Amino acid sequence: MKFDVLSLVQMVGGLALFVYGMTTMGKGLERAAGAKLEKTLEKMTGNVFKALLMGMVVTMVIQSSSATTVMVVGFVNAGIMTLRQSVGVILGANIGTTVTAQILRLDSGGAIGDNLLLKLIKPANLAYLIVLAGVIIMMTAKKRRTRDIADIFTGFGILFIGMSVMEKAVAPLAELPQFAQLFAMVANPVLGVLVGALVTAIIQSSSASVGILQALSTTGVITYAAAVPIILGQNIGTCITAFLSSLGGSKNARRTAMVHFYFNLIGSIVFLTAVYGLNSVIGFSFWEHAIDKGGIANFHTLFNVSCTLLFLPFTKQLVHLAEWSVPSGEQQEDPLAKLEPRFLTTPSLALEQAQRCIIDMGEAAKLNFELAITPLFDSSKPEEERFHEHESFLDRAEVEIGKYLLNIHNIRSVDQRRQSAEMMHSLSDFEKIGDYAQNIFDRVDEFRQTDQKFSESAMKELQVMCEAVSEVLELTVEGYMTQSVGIARTVEPIEEVVDTLKERLKSRHIERLGGGSCTMQIGIPFLDIVHDLEKISDHCSNIAIYTIQLGEGATEFDTHEYAKQEYKTTPQFKEKLMYYQQKYLSKLDLIDVSDRA
Repeated sequence: MKFDVLSLVQMVGGLALFVYGMTTMGKGLERAAGAKLEKTLEKMTGNVFKALLMGMVVTMVIQSSSATTVMVVGFVNAGIMTLRQSVGVILGANIGTTVTAQILRLDSGGAIGDNLLLKLIKPANLAYLIVLAGVIIMMTAKKRRTRDIADIFTGFGILFIGMSVMEKAVAPLAELPQFAQLFAMVANPVLGVLVGALVTAIIQSSSASVGILQALSTTGVITYAAAVPIILGQNIGTCITAFLSSLGGSKNARRTAMVHFYFNLIGSIVFLTAVYGLNSVIGFSFWEHAIDKGGIANFHTLFNVSCTLLFLPFTKQLVHLAEWSVPSGEQQEDPLAKLEPRFLTTPSLALEQAQRCIIDMGEAAKLNFELAITPLFDSSKPEEERFHEHESFLDRAEVEIGKYLLNIHNIRSVDQRRQSAEMMHSLSDFEKIGDYAQNIFDRVDEFRQTDQKFSESAMKELQVMCEAVSEVLELTVEGYMTQSVGIARTVEPIEEVVDTLKERLKSRHIERLGGGSCTMQIGIPFLDIVHDLEKISDHCSNIAIYTIQLGEGATEFDTHEYAKQEYKTTPQFKEKLMYYQQKYLSKLDLIDVSDRA
């Protein structure tokens, strides 16, 4: 039997099955438990030991250190996790990734005779029964979670079938002297590391490249001297996935990728020096012997566990090295970086990030309102650049957050669907608040440039209304930020008072016009500002009612019907209404409408 084109086709096909099985099993595990694991990972990073444990567990479950590292890069980019917290997770992920190689070694037993039961439980044969079970589950499954379990079964089975096909395809290589010569060349440590790194970088999976090496080891041609540098190179090559994931991210996201790279690079250099140094001094008796799948798995585990123990006392230095490699620039971080594309397959995380961005919108709208009204009362110079920066963010955020919410996958929970619907409503209202703040800013600026002034009574009236709107906006943002139904309930009574203020200010303005203390030229900007203030209050009311409805489990978001027929009839509403009427309308009654500037 010789290695020919058909053998090459079978080897590539076996590799394809192996990678497909590993990916399918990993995705099934991630969908079945990934969301919970990611939420736990987010919370259990308080110290390096907890972070290490969680990184190891998550990687063992989803069978991919690359996926865990990409997840961590996403957390850091979104501001959920700090760079220091990410180090422990990365250390743990490198231990967790060794599990795949240890699973694959289960198929490397000796002769088992004619015992049918022993033959059946051998992973290469049991794999077919596992795939059959997975297909049966898939065909009968009605729930998504059951289909995820089917993917775990079929992926696990196909993983071993692919490994078995590769082993059979490469078996003839044992007879080729060129194959033995090739691996004799790779025994050169530098060349071996480069080969391992290159192959892993191409397929972007250290687990897959280690699996290929394990399959090739069944030929009996690969020695420890050849395998050791390749395995070290495989650990370096797996860093490419984190690098690609961090492109376009924040500086801390790129630093996280550098932490992963430095861990594997420095660890490989130290290990390479130690192994070859010891071999030259004492001489390993096994060094030129053939390595099997178990030996590869054990060395892979030994390397990652040893490097983790080596780096544990030096996590701060690792962070400093990454910070030195990616220095802080003057460029400001984009607030919308929280909208991590990596989280789109995990609805709970994606919705949480979208909500944080909408809170940022609320803060920006609140700041712009203050920037718009401040020059009206203290004659200060308008902060145009700062104002337009916030307004630009609000416009961009409405589009980007909306697109992000529409692209979230696998929203199965009713609560998550309701949360997504509420966000689509709220982000539009926050953006409109910004638009009305823009109107006020422009009108105040135009009014100042013409050297016109409102009458003293008009200024006092506007100040009362601005105070009321400022309070309603403050409560709206706070209620949305904390998702507090109690705070949100205080918004509608103030909004009612703002409506009353609008009508009274209009009436008092007409009275001033009739008395000659005001002109139409000055009166139009006054009425426009009053109108914009009232519209801001209206949109605050909408957001508050969305918050109340979400908190109380409403199935639809109908602001007008809900506000009129349900909330306004409650004793709590009437009590708050009387309080705010006393607070603001009484101030208005003290202002003499005939006051002149």
